[in-house]
Amino acid sequence: MEIGNVQQVDIEQEMRSAYLDYAMSVIVARALPDARDGLKPVQRRILYAMHELGLRPDAPYKKSARIVGEVLGKYHPHGDAAVYEAMARMAQDFSLRYPLVDGQGNFGSVDGDSPAAMRYTEARLAPIALEMLVDIEAETVDWTDNFDGSLREPAVLPAAIPNLLVNGSSGIAVGMATSIPPHNLNEVCDALAFLIERWEERDEVTTEDLMQFLPAPDFPTGGVILGEEGAAQAYATGRGQVVVRAQAHIEEERRRILITELPYQVNKSGLLERIAELVRDGRLEEIADLRDESDRRGMSIVVELKRGAQPRTVLNRLFKYTPLQSTFSIQLLALVNGEPRLLTLKRALELYIEHRQEVIVRRSRYELARAQARAHILEGLKVALDHLDEVITTIRRSPDVETARARLMERFGLTQVQAQAILDMPLRRLAALERKKIEDEYEETIRRIAYLEDLLASPRKVLGVIRNDLIELKKKYGDERRTRVLPGAEAAFEEEDLVTAEEVLISITRRGYVKRVPVRVYRAQGRGGRGVIGMATKDEDSVLYLFSAHTLNALLFFTNKGKVYMERAYQIPAGDRTAQGALLASILPLEADERVTAALPVPDFSAAAFLTMVTVQGRVKRTPLAEFANVRPSGLIALNLEPGDELGWVRLTPGDAELILVTEGGQALRFSEETVRPMGRAAGGVNGIRLEPGDRVTSAEVVVPDGDLLVVTERGFGKRTPLTEFPLQGRYGKGVICIGGQEKTRGRVTAARVVGPQDEVTLISAEGMALRAAVERFPRSSRATRGTKVMELKGKDLLASLAVLRTTEEAEER
Repeated sequence: MEIGNVQQVDIEQEMRSAYLDYAMSVIVARALPDARDGLKPVQRRILYAMHELGLRPDAPYKKSARIVGEVLGKYHPHGDAAVYEAMARMAQDFSLRYPLVDGQGNFGSVDGDSPAAMRYTEARLAPIALEMLVDIEAETVDWTDNFDGSLREPAVLPAAIPNLLVNGSSGIAVGMATSIPPHNLNEVCDALAFLIERWEERDEVTTEDLMQFLPAPDFPTGGVILGEEGAAQAYATGRGQVVVRAQAHIEEERRRILITELPYQVNKSGLLERIAELVRDGRLEEIADLRDESDRRGMSIVVELKRGAQPRTVLNRLFKYTPLQSTFSIQLLALVNGEPRLLTLKRALELYIEHRQEVIVRRSRYELARAQARAHILEGLKVALDHLDEVITTIRRSPDVETARARLMERFGLTQVQAQAILDMPLRRLAALERKKIEDEYEETIRRIAYLEDLLASPRKVLGVIRNDLIELKKKYGDERRTRVLPGAEAAFEEEDLVTAEEVLISITRRGYVKRVPVRVYRAQGRGGRGVIGMATKDEDSVLYLFSAHTLNALLFFTNKGKVYMERAYQIPAGDRTAQGALLASILPLEADERVTAALPVPDFSAAAFLTMVTVQGRVKRTPLAEFANVRPSGLIALNLEPGDELGWVRLTPGDAELILVTEGGQALRFSEETVRPMGRAAGGVNGIRLEPGDRVTSAEVVVPDGDLLVVTERGFGKRTPLTEFPLQGRYGKGVICIGGQEKTRGRVTAARVVGPQDEVTLISAEGMALRAAVERFPRSSRATRGTKVMELKGKDLLASLAVLRTTEEAEER
């Protein structure tokens, strides 16, 4: 049996060869655009087929199915879906900066909707697409056989529009991909004109020079590009990334965020689903409602905010966790002479100019040949008109056309073409006016020939034609930039940008649990009230410290061993009013026998001059605040302690303030901080107050003008005493009495705070009961009085902590 010619081949070599053929076919024939016209083969075939069908902008629309059929039947040997999708994309104003197809019907949307079936939509060429096809009949480009060799198709379009950069391109080939962003036509034309003007010295033109005219991509959907570094890198190397952010407006009065522009290629429906998912998960709990109010007038996504939400923080979180801020990767990969090349911005512009040079030269040669041929004929006609009677006689006496043509050629020295033109000339051309038209046409043709010959002899003039064409393009199709560029803007978010800026209460328990709770959760109550549950504490645990801070404040934590650690307030775990909190030891690197004894919010390390520290044994030390601006994670030594002593209180002081120290036994000493000289972090301080045996310091405060000293005891008694009743004394004295009554009845002094008439305080008991009240509810009395009951305590519960709240925001809300 005849089985033909059988050859043995190496399968590895055969697979390698076949795969490379396939890969190059995908790269060249499908996925990558040509650097000259910026089109893939399917796009080029669609535009040419529509041109052949006569679908100009002023022609009626034609069914998309008819166009797709024309492309498939004549030029494109692939599926109809690929052709229709390519044509639909060229009609989408959210995909192309300057759409090349004018579509009628549903061609998809920014929501990700697919175009309607091709039988339902219609299309024709957009006006700007004519610039891609201009002079295509003037032998300006090369032509190739179609898939079956029955027709010819253009290998590239003349492309008067710099389409590669203007509309960009994207495609995934085998082992490579292209991602070229769209740009503004005016800017691309300006950059090309700049390069043309310096064509002879183009090697000296830098990317920075070109970016003066072409600073960044210009996306059809608008948005904001953050910084110029990404675009600069892409333009210089061919690869880079730009960060694009949605255009959003904060409407403070209406408590909402209005989003009017999205980053390029972001699916609006997917974006809304992502935001809704974050709201459901509790990561964007400040959002009350989300609506899409987009219509024909433009995009409008409305994000309604809850009362008290901070729009800037919510917007930052949206940018961080949703596609409202996206990264567009740039890969300037295109075909150069049929081979994929990674291009810089300058090289892409050069290739376009070189392509236009070739187009102009080929068009000029084509026009020159036609003009010369016409001039040749006109010269013959002029001869005939100059010898009209003799020409007519010669023709009349000739037996046939061939003889007449031969006699004319012999008698007047004409060529065959000229003689034939004379024979074909209608009698109306013999009129005097028609004779004048022939002479004028001849003179105009001669001038045109001279211009074309001069143009072809001068490359510089060819560049001038290209430049003039670009100027005309700007006038006809140029528009304003849609995507704004924010130079120097940071794309990355610091954690602070995502934090809700609000006043919080930081509480620390005796067993070392810490949490932060928004101030608003504690409602104000009258003096003597029962309070609300402020913290769920374990058995034998109690609240030691409670102070207000801003979420963006730095918190300095001072320990009994004289060390200091730093964290941001927002890094303290959040909890509700009844939550226990997290262990401080899980946040700070505390030693086994080390505990936090003082915590201080610092809004700005230049806001105060000193940190004044006080120990339980009455030692006082002042250190410049700036020395604590950079506390390493392992902590710093803030104060050297004597054996048995502990660091208890730290206050911010300006350098000329007065301090008042209060002891558990009810003594108070007021003295000037200037009597304590500034010391470095390693110093141990000086004596501040002389203590009786068994007594210890319970509070250290900074004196303020017209302030009161609010003193509370462990039995729930308290009072306000004007600071004027405490005389200014020298450092290291015993001080004066600050509360009267028997200690057995009132208990030892728990805390003392300097307060003003507009302040509020929060009292928390050892068992976790909390009471918030205005300072004016507490009676004002002299130093020697015991005060009144300020908080009802159950059983053996004791008052453990006193915090002063100075939050005007809460007062306004109340």
